[in-house]
Amino acid sequence: MALVLLVEDEAAIAQTVEYALRADGFDTAHALTGREALQLAQRQAFDLAILDVGLPDIGGFALCRELRRERAVPVIFLTARDAEADRVLGLEIGADDYVAKPFSPRELVARVRAVLRRCAPAEPTTGFVHDAEAKRIDFRGQRLDLTRYEYGLLAALLRRPGAILSRDQLLERVWDDPGESTERTVDTHIKTLRAKLREADASADPIRTHRGLGYSLDAG
Repeated sequence: MALVLLVEDEAAIAQTVEYALRADGFDTAHALTGREALQLAQRQAFDLAILDVGLPDIGGFALCRELRRERAVPVIFLTARDAEADRVLGLEIGADDYVAKPFSPRELVARVRAVLRRCAPAEPTTGFVHDAEAKRIDFRGQRLDLTRYEYGLLAALLRRPGAILSRDQLLERVWDDPGESTERTVDTHIKTLRAKLREADASADPIRTHRGLGYSLDAG
């Protein structure tokens, strides 16, 4: 499940957007201000950010620049400013899309999916075929019979091949209530996931353990 950062200071709009995203399978984190958004971005890696331009502290355009100092996160601007100059400026600084208020929550979710598809990294060359819409993953030509959490873990690793994801990051991305699970839970599911990958190919071990750091997927 992709993790979306929503930065919106109007509570009613934020609740509507979060509900639509979660109903479509996304994880979300909401910030009321730009500074709060930057603090959230320091603690976890987001797959996409939806930014209101008219924030009470840091403007959305400036916030976009700050977020991208750390990593190239895709950005959709959500704003009441529908002037052509604002749209052009947003796109010129690197926004991936621009949605003017009022808007359809369903259309916004569709735009989020479209941006994520365009920005998705190339499939790792380790024999995986991932159908995110159907929540299916094949490995070396065989369909993997995965539980919900095994699928979530492998999908999270596939989205960032080669990157090390900590146990806390995996808990946040995969579990509905990460506070009720422990790092040991992640280790247990990684163990069963590895066993299923070996069933598909006895010589394969694409998941790497980084002691004290977390796990990564071999992108080689």
